[in-house]
Amino acid sequence: MSIPVIQLEDFRKTYVTGEVAVQAVRGVTLTIQPGEFVAIMGASGSGKSTMMNTLGCLDRPTSGRFLLDGVNVGELDRDQLADLRNRKIGFVFQGFNLLARTSALENVELPMLYTRPSPPVREQKRRAQKALELVGLGERFDHTPSQLSGGQQQRVAIARGLVNEPKLLLADEPTGNLDSRTSIEIMGIFQQLNDQGMTVVMVTHELDIARYCRRVVVMRDGLIRSDEAVKDRAIASEEIAKLEAEQKAVQLA
Repeated sequence: MSIPVIQLEDFRKTYVTGEVAVQAVRGVTLTIQPGEFVAIMGASGSGKSTMMNTLGCLDRPTSGRFLLDGVNVGELDRDQLADLRNRKIGFVFQGFNLLARTSALENVELPMLYTRPSPPVREQKRRAQKALELVGLGERFDHTPSQLSGGQQQRVAIARGLVNEPKLLLADEPTGNLDSRTSIEIMGIFQQLNDQGMTVVMVTHELDIARYCRRVVVMRDGLIRSDEAVKDRAIASEEIAKLEAEQKAVQLA
C-alpha cells in the first residue's frame, strides 16, 4: 500500500481577530493517494482557501494532523517546513506571479535557487529547459512575460511548479484569468501530467473546469459536503477537437 500524498485527520483551523474566533475549517478528514487529480470546490467562506494554504504548508492546523507524503507537518519548525514545501510541492497560481523582466527560463529556475543544496547552474538550466519543453514552450526560453500570451505565461508558471520534480502540484484557480480555449489547453497539460503519475490538487469555482479532474471535493461552512469521482469526465484533447470542428463549420457556413 502506497503512502498517501495528503492525509488530513480531523483538521481544524481557527483564526482569532481581537476577541472574535472564526472557525474556517471545522474537522476535515481527507486522503489523497499518489496519482490522483482532485478538484476542491466551494463558495467564498467555505474553507477551501484555508485548506489549500494548509496543503501547501503555508499554514498549520489549529488541531488535528496533516501528513504530507508521510511527514507530520505539525512537528516541523519553520526552516524544515520551508524545505519540505520546496522539495515536495509545486505551486501554480491564478495570477502567474512571473518576474516581468526575467526570461521564461530564468523564471522557471527560481525555485531551485531556494533548494538546499542548490543544483549546479548547468543542472538548473537543463531542468528548466526540460520543464518548459514539457509544457510546449521549448522555443520560448528567452522570452519575457510581456512577450508571451496569457496561456503561455501560465505554461511557464506550470513549468516553474514542476522544476523541482515535486510529489504534489497545487493549482489555485489556474484558469481564472484565461479564455475558454486556453483554459481547456491548460487543463490538457494537467491531464497529461496526471496521466504520467503526477498528483494534482486544484482549487476552482468553475464546474466545467472541475470536469477535467478525476475527483471533486465540495466544501461548505468549513466541512466537506461531498467527495465523489467525476462522471463523464471531460478530456481536453477531445474538447479542443470539438471547438475546432465548430469553428470550421462556422467558417464554411
